[in-house]
Amino acid sequence: MGKLDGKTAIVTGSSRGVGADVAKFLAAEGAAVVVNYRQKAPRANKVVAEIIAAGGRAVAIGADLTTQEGVQALVSAALENFGSLDLVVLNASGGMESGMAADYALQLNRDAQVNLLNAAMPVLPAGSRVVFVTSHQAHFIETVPTMPEYLPVAKSKRAGEDALRALIPNLALEDISLVVVSADMIEGTVTATLLDRANPGAIEARRAEAGRLYSVSEFAAEIAKMATADVPTGHTEYVGGAESFK
Repeated sequence: MGKLDGKTAIVTGSSRGVGADVAKFLAAEGAAVVVNYRQKAPRANKVVAEIIAAGGRAVAIGADLTTQEGVQALVSAALENFGSLDLVVLNASGGMESGMAADYALQLNRDAQVNLLNAAMPVLPAGSRVVFVTSHQAHFIETVPTMPEYLPVAKSKRAGEDALRALIPNLALEDISLVVVSADMIEGTVTATLLDRANPGAIEARRAEAGRLYSVSEFAAEIAKMATADVPTGHTEYVGGAESFK
C-alpha cells in the first residue's frame, strides 16, 4: 500500500528534470499522475510510459499554464482520466528563456500558479495538499541578493509564493494545505545550465559556498515527501544550503 493509493496528482512542468522525477516518485506511492508539458510531447510521453511500465497510472497533457485554457485542461484531465484531484505540485517555472515576452516570468511564476490553484480549489477535497516549488535565491530575494541574470526569475517566483500564501485562509476553510519547498541551485537543471552559461563559474561558486548541491533526483524525492508530510499549512521545507541565506 502506497501513501497515495487512490489519489490523483497534477505535477506541472513534469516532462523532464525535477518535475519528471517527482511524477515518478508520486506514482510509486500509488498516485495517478497528470504529467504536464508545454511543447515537448515525446518527453512527457516517455515519463508516462516509464510510470505505466512500473505499474503506475499516468497521462500526459500539453498545456500552456499562462492561459486559462491550459490551466483548466489540467484540472479537467485529472477528473476525466482518474476521477479526482487530491494533490497539486506547482513545479513549473521559467523566465530565462530567450524570445519570450518581457513579463513572461511574472506570468508563469506568479499568475499561472495562482490561476491553477484557483481552478483546482473547487474540486480538491478536504485533506488535499498543494506544494509550491521554489529556490532559496527566490525565497530569500527580499533579504539576500542574487545573480543579476536570475533576478527577474527570483523576484517573480517570490511574488508567486506571496500570492499563494495570501490564499492560505481560503484554503484553510476547505481543509487544503499549502507547503513550500525551497532549494539551493540544483545540479543538472535547465536553470542551473542557463545561469552558468550567462555567468560562467556561478554554479561552481555556489557549490563551494553550500558544500554541495542536490541532484535532480534528490530534490525531487524531497518534494515528493512533502506531498504527505505531517507539517502545517504554510510550512517551508528547506532543501540544502539555506543556512547561508538566513
